[in-house]
Amino acid sequence: MECELMNGDCLELMKEIKDSSIDLTVTSPPYDNLRTYNDSIASWGEISWKSAIGNLYRITRDGGVVVWVVGDQTKNGSESGTSFKQALFAMECGFKLYDTMIYRKNNYTPLTHRRYEQEFEYIFILSKGIPKTFNPIKVPCTYAGQGTWGEPNMYKDSSGKLTRVKKTIINDEKIKGNIFSYTVGSTKTGKIKHPAMFPYDLAKDMITSWSNENDLILDPFMGSGTTGLAAKNLNRRFIGIEKDNEYFKIASDRIHS
Repeated sequence: MECELMNGDCLELMKEIKDSSIDLTVTSPPYDNLRTYNDSIASWGEISWKSAIGNLYRITRDGGVVVWVVGDQTKNGSESGTSFKQALFAMECGFKLYDTMIYRKNNYTPLTHRRYEQEFEYIFILSKGIPKTFNPIKVPCTYAGQGTWGEPNMYKDSSGKLTRVKKTIINDEKIKGNIFSYTVGSTKTGKIKHPAMFPYDLAKDMITSWSNENDLILDPFMGSGTTGLAAKNLNRRFIGIEKDNEYFKIASDRIHS
């Protein structure tokens, strides 16, 4: 597997990546001020994420996808809404908001915000046109072999017109829904020193879904290298960028081991 790891500021290093060359980006940018990341993102803010998203649009191939995993800070009784601002700005840049998925944490941490506990983050699927690749993950159908009601129900088809659905026999499998649940804070490779490492299976599922073997995968906020490790194991090429020296070494060791 071709793998290029770069130690530096992604806002500068992404400028070196060719236009329309990346098939898929799977990344999780800094979330407001929720993590310090060894104090390496003191200047992260709206100017930074706008620059990152603008660069991602430039370097993403037609039909390529950006998987943008993000959450919001809660301060003074209100969520920041930064995640929504980022999704809307991505659309202004030209991306389609192809899907809004949910990354649900099976073992979320209670934070006593005097509200229901936060157990999910957003996974925005941003596509440059219609995605060229979709390899859906499927799950068993509960009512496999049974018949649907059929004619009485009316739905809008892809053109927006109302259509009647004929009675059919339910298949053994169906495409998984867009809420993906994972257990956080653990890894098959042991304890990794990183404050916000997302699960390996999340990276694996997103890479499997939106790319094919030998495609070029990018993570501009590489962190501990989870996306790169999954890309390597799935026979994809990879470019990873990480600013923090300590995390860069962790990622390099994981990916090259």
